[in-house]
Amino acid sequence: MKKAALFLILMFPLLITSCMKGESVDVIIHNANIHTMNANSDVFEAVAIRDGKIVEVGPERQILNKYSAGEYIDAQKKDVYPGWVDAHGHILSYAKQTLSVNLIGCKSYDEMIIRIEKYQSKYNRKFIIGRGWDQSLWDGKMPTNELLNKTFPDIAVCLFRIDGHALLANDFLIEKSDVINKFNEDSELNQGGYFETDTIATLLGSSITQEGSFILQPTGFFADNAMNPIIEILPEFGQKELKDAILEVQHELLMYGITGVHEAGMNRAEFKIIDRLVSQRDLKINIYGMLLPSDENIAFARKNGFYRNKNLYVRSFKVFGDGALGSRGAFLKYPYADKYDHSGYLTTSLPHMRLIAEICHETGYQMNTHAIGDSTNKLMLGIYQEAIEVNPNHRWRIEHAQIVDPKDFVLFAQSGAYASVQPTHATSDQQWVEDRIGSERMEGAYAFKSILANTGRLAIGTDFPVEYIDPFRTIHSAVNRKNVDNEPSNGFLVNESITLEECIKGMTIWAAEASFQENSLGTIKEGKDATLSIFEDPVVANGSYTQNFAYMVYIKGKKVYSVE
Repeated sequence: MKKAALFLILMFPLLITSCMKGESVDVIIHNANIHTMNANSDVFEAVAIRDGKIVEVGPERQILNKYSAGEYIDAQKKDVYPGWVDAHGHILSYAKQTLSVNLIGCKSYDEMIIRIEKYQSKYNRKFIIGRGWDQSLWDGKMPTNELLNKTFPDIAVCLFRIDGHALLANDFLIEKSDVINKFNEDSELNQGGYFETDTIATLLGSSITQEGSFILQPTGFFADNAMNPIIEILPEFGQKELKDAILEVQHELLMYGITGVHEAGMNRAEFKIIDRLVSQRDLKINIYGMLLPSDENIAFARKNGFYRNKNLYVRSFKVFGDGALGSRGAFLKYPYADKYDHSGYLTTSLPHMRLIAEICHETGYQMNTHAIGDSTNKLMLGIYQEAIEVNPNHRWRIEHAQIVDPKDFVLFAQSGAYASVQPTHATSDQQWVEDRIGSERMEGAYAFKSILANTGRLAIGTDFPVEYIDPFRTIHSAVNRKNVDNEPSNGFLVNESITLEECIKGMTIWAAEASFQENSLGTIKEGKDATLSIFEDPVVANGSYTQNFAYMVYIKGKKVYSVE
């Protein structure tokens, strides 16, 4: 009897402690600055996680007293946010870029050739693909292929511009693809793209066209739809090397605390690659997929409706409305300031846009339209205005919205459109954009604050690999309107800057709303997915660029990245 009494006395403190702890959870993160990103912008110290969900977020003592956990994470006062999302990126394009010749940052045509030669001497490809050149970093003129032909006369060479909306091909590839004949025979290609030519005195090949007494030789420069016959014959990289490259992209995303990407445009083969990697649990980040509106993808949407496979969610189409400013393909209301006879073009005809809109109504899919020029933005917002009468909660998106006539800002509110913007485009383009569009149109350029005032939200991303994945460059560009070199010193169109909180909302709750996922993502709240990022250093927007990285990342309660 005495032994029993002694046993109860010894066990009593443990029983009390157990009762105080009460509920068991998997993980508790504490001693943290947890930014919930809720409507009140609440910041707490601790969060309890169980079965991949947030059980409770609150004060340190409350959470530690109420729950016991299998794992405790002392966050050391670090900032914790809902997992950040890149609302417009290209995982597959980036993976392919890492396997191609890296032309980013080339300061001259000669440097580009040297990089290609080094790449080919290492890999000995049967078909050379390069990505990332930007003529604004050298003489500003679009390159021609004379030196390319001389250096690589017997192998196809395809070099994509940094924005992916133009390419430089050598004559070998031009002949192989029959691009000129196909372009001239297809009105859809002809109206939504162009290629450049030089006049020459003698006939040099079947790819030459003739106008009157002039014989025209393609320079090798092709933009937008004119690229399609070339793109159609590009070889695919091997499955293993492509998979490895995709997983390297995932690692880089997680390194920056990015737990999700809105994959902006997948053909059927690309969708299958992503779907397979998700099924195999290799691809762990959340992917909101936008399908290209091909016949195959439309048939898939009609058959499957909204498609969910673990962390892959598909319920939208990506449509190309126009081209890019850098290659003068963006469709403007009035001609380019540096090319008076040219206003750009629609890369998808207006009747076909309306057809896709009808398919989106039929399937319930979101219509996400690439629209850069002010003319394209107005046309698409007009179509979206018609959509709001059918479905007030359509959430159709304008991707980029780079140049908008200030008179048209109100159309965002009237149409219910969501704007998906990329702040680093503004600070990358700032050196030359005024030369392209003229000073009068600058009022509506990269006007994030004005668009936000009319929509109440912005989905924010990078358009990687066009820009760097680094979200801290995004923050710096959005808030300080400067590039990573802190230029321009006074900021670029600073009246259109947004706040740090608004920028982070664009990568959390607003990105979730723009992908119909606000019930599971976007804020740290009871019942939502335990998808969150702990950052190494404080998340700030000082006057200069501040580099930062993730310290630890969780997706649905599972640790997927740690610096330790």
